[in-house]
Amino acid sequence: MSRFEFVADHRGAFGVKRLCTVLNLSRSGVYRWLKTAPARAAKKAADAALTQRIRKVHAGSGKTYGAKRITAELRAGGVMVNRKRIERLMRQHAIQGRRLKRRHRTTIPDPAAQAVPDLLRRNFTASAPNRAWIGDITYLPIAGGKFLYLATVIDVYSRRLLGWSMAGHMRAELVTDALNAAIRTRGAGWTTSSSTAITGRSTARRHSLTPVARPGSAVPWARSAPRRTTPPRSLSSPR
Repeated sequence: MSRFEFVADHRGAFGVKRLCTVLNLSRSGVYRWLKTAPARAAKKAADAALTQRIRKVHAGSGKTYGAKRITAELRAGGVMVNRKRIERLMRQHAIQGRRLKRRHRTTIPDPAAQAVPDLLRRNFTASAPNRAWIGDITYLPIAGGKFLYLATVIDVYSRRLLGWSMAGHMRAELVTDALNAAIRTRGAGWTTSSSTAITGRSTARRHSLTPVARPGSAVPWARSAPRRTTPPRSLSSPR
């Protein structure tokens, strides 16, 4: 309870002048506070209604949206509201979005690796299928602060996903399994590019591939592996 509220509640018994003297308040301040009481009540009601909207959007997002995305969602629905007001109400009512953890580094260039030319030259286009494949590794956060790693191989011409592999590690077999799946899908000669240099060089050794890109960037290979390969040891895509 504020001092102004105390004066408003007890002014009938003790008088405004006496209460202001005891509480070190000015009478003009008290009367101004009493005059603006309806506006404060209206604002409080508006905040309560807005809080209900915030809770609804927050729940609809699986309790992941923060103030920025909730503000955008409300504005898209026709509610013109300031983000700072959303932040204040979320803070007052302990409504929190889900924060992403710090970025997990997956590519560590080998400083001792030999620099090799980039045959694709950052030109990720092709005139026909199987002229060039591109690959990448991404990480997927799971419960317990752990990660699953996903390796993919895509045909540059059609943008079709040819093979993929998922595992709880980022060793060479994660990439070779994705390549094996892609070979089973197409089974043709190819040049492929991966954004993971260290894993790519290990893959090149297992498949007798020649790396043709600089470390820490794209790592294309020229294929000399046989058409038939051993089944992948990680979870891979079907034929």
